[in-house]
Amino acid sequence: MESKFVGCMLGCALGDALGSRYEGRFTNGVTSAVTEFVGRWTDDTHMMIGVAESLIECRGFNGEHMAWTFIHNWQREPWRGYGPGPPRVFKKILSGVPWFEAAKKLYGNLGSLGNGGAMRIAPIALLYYDDEEELREIAYKCAAITHAHELGMEGAAVQAYAIALALRVSEPLSPRDYLEEVARFSKSDVYQGKLKKAIQLLDEEDRRVVIRELGNGVEAPNSVPTAIYCFARNHDSYVKTVLYAVSLGGDTDTIAAMAGAIAGAHLGEEGLPQEWIQSLEKAEYIKKLAKGLWALKKSLKAALESS
Repeated sequence: MESKFVGCMLGCALGDALGSRYEGRFTNGVTSAVTEFVGRWTDDTHMMIGVAESLIECRGFNGEHMAWTFIHNWQREPWRGYGPGPPRVFKKILSGVPWFEAAKKLYGNLGSLGNGGAMRIAPIALLYYDDEEELREIAYKCAAITHAHELGMEGAAVQAYAIALALRVSEPLSPRDYLEEVARFSKSDVYQGKLKKAIQLLDEEDRRVVIRELGNGVEAPNSVPTAIYCFARNHDSYVKTVLYAVSLGGDTDTIAAMAGAIAGAHLGEEGLPQEWIQSLEKAEYIKKLAKGLWALKKSLKAALESS
């Protein structure tokens, strides 16, 4: 299980780094990326790191601490490619708006439905993988710090469950059963519809059809089901999963990061391309955080069992 924790977080960062070079480009099949991997990641991994750092320091979820962890990391490295929403939230908090209110004030007081909550959710999925309802609750709370729209929060929860399920299920995995189970978890008709459509697309060879039906944009409903689909149809290979995600174009770094987190959780560290890890920025620190989450999980379980 420790290998799966490491695989998940490294897998997210690798997918992010790979996808960042192809953002907005429909390639219909990436091949050169295997030999041209450059390990510089973006805000997706930066915020995932913040989630893990806060969980470990607080021994669980603390919304205020996590919000300020995001802010401090952003202040140190604002050039990571942050979208427009999170810095606006951070500035509101810095100006005195309570951390739990800032995100709600965006976009006509509806909050953002972007995929920023889902892209960073991997550490939540790891720490709460064995409790479906707690996972849902904490995923919502984590996403709401910056993405308070119901579809943004639901996207984070669905992505978290996709990771948790991949973590628990061993090969041979049934792509159809996997997608049906993730669809069952979701409480949103939007996500259920997309995930059921993904089942119908498992044998679809035309990537343009996949994009048309599932999406490849920055909105959570147009990227979270897509990332889950990328894993489902390529579940036996991390590289195939992220290359397929990148080949769809659009928001490639985030879709590949989410798909990579799921594949890494399923296949473990040994299932990742080692030559990519060697080139990945701060790979050892990410690995240390993943092991810290595993140690925390074991500690929390032991405390619960002895109480």
